[in-house]
Amino acid sequence: MGKSVLIVDDSKTMRKIITKTLRQTGYEVDSITEAEDGQQGLDHLQKEKPDLILCDINMPNMDGIEFLKQLSSDGSLKNIPVLMITTEGGSDDVVQQVRDLGAAGSLGKPFTADKLQELLEGVL
Repeated sequence: MGKSVLIVDDSKTMRKIITKTLRQTGYEVDSITEAEDGQQGLDHLQKEKPDLILCDINMPNMDGIEFLKQLSSDGSLKNIPVLMITTEGGSDDVVQQVRDLGAAGSLGKPFTADKLQELLEGVL
């Protein structure tokens, strides 16, 4: 049975790229839900708990860092694996910060299906 995934990114184009790349990994996905920012992501999580969250860091309204803070403080959400996908993926400070907040890993843009698959294998 496939998994459910929540993609949180303010760029519609990037959400489509992430979806396409996720499908290229061979990871079995039944449903993909999209959110434009962290607040929309949290709103979705009140209705449905996905098996995986892929989240950008730099977004308006609620960024990925605040989104992670909210997840880590909610006992019913903190165990959902989160992979951060960001242009700041190479920054050691950002990588450490998202890990400290509970992210399972981070992936810098641009990325390949192979790199995403490698991260997924370590998380799932």
